[in-house]
Amino acid sequence: MSFSKAQDLIRLARLAATRRSGIGLDEICEEFGVSHRTAQRMTDALETLFTNVEVLDGLDRRRRWRVADPMLDRLQIRQETAIEALEIASRTARGEGRLRHAAALEDVRDGLLARLTPKDALRTEADVEAVLLAMGSVTRPGPRVNLVPTVLDAVIEGLRGPFRLRLQYGTEDAPERIVEPHGLLLGHRSYLVARQPARGEEMLNFRMDRMLSAQSLDESFSLAPDFSLEDYAAQSFGVYQDPAQYDEVVWRFAPRAAARAAEFCFHPKQTIEAQEDGGLIVRFRAAGWLEMVWHLYSWGDAVEVIAPEGLRSLVEHHRRSDFDALP
Repeated sequence: MSFSKAQDLIRLARLAATRRSGIGLDEICEEFGVSHRTAQRMTDALETLFTNVEVLDGLDRRRRWRVADPMLDRLQIRQETAIEALEIASRTARGEGRLRHAAALEDVRDGLLARLTPKDALRTEADVEAVLLAMGSVTRPGPRVNLVPTVLDAVIEGLRGPFRLRLQYGTEDAPERIVEPHGLLLGHRSYLVARQPARGEEMLNFRMDRMLSAQSLDESFSLAPDFSLEDYAAQSFGVYQDPAQYDEVVWRFAPRAAARAAEFCFHPKQTIEAQEDGGLIVRFRAAGWLEMVWHLYSWGDAVEVIAPEGLRSLVEHHRRSDFDALP
């Protein structure tokens, strides 16, 4: 067996040991970037070399492999990439005001470092810091609205329950609101998606930056049975929701901008159509014309709004030809 194959087999054994339900062929293909046949050969080797491998057939008739007694804990695989990922995630969480998440991620990172020898820990920390210094995206450049950490912590606690929240929203003299949180939409402006029982069953968006205070109450509630945050978010281009604007959106990018536009995912459910002249048509269904306009402006006259008419009229007289670069 080659050295690289031995490394892969050890990693496969660790995955089979640490995942509660084991690991299947499809997951092996994805984790190792191999074919289905190669994944089968890897599981054959796993069964041959280790005596404590359980082979389970799930209700979906798919076979999974699990190491019943994870005796490979003593074989510590290098964790630089995992520590980098945890450090990036913790700094991002701290920058967004999610202090609880930042602290939890830092605890996991410190746990990984503690398992290394002092020499390896120092080298790993230095390597991670070098990577982070080179990744400007970690600093989240550009304007953003700061959130109050105590408010965000209360909202997260309410989502975890789920528990009702008491909000002081808008102004100090505004009446308190009792809401039932269903999710968070994070963006340049972040919104809490919640029902306000006093106003009915409709889902409403509450701007996080307008919450002066929030308290998680010891009152549980039943989540809306058919609600999906993913589907709800897909109704908007950014985070703003407006049912009156929800419609098919059609943009046409000029040939000179088509290749660049093809690299973007403007909406998770978009479709694209290449044009004979080299242009590109992008279609999706969403609301939030103002957020669309903010983005479309950056393309200058390289994009034309075909539909809806309301969005087209907002953009039509503000398409510039003197931008030196595309987004």
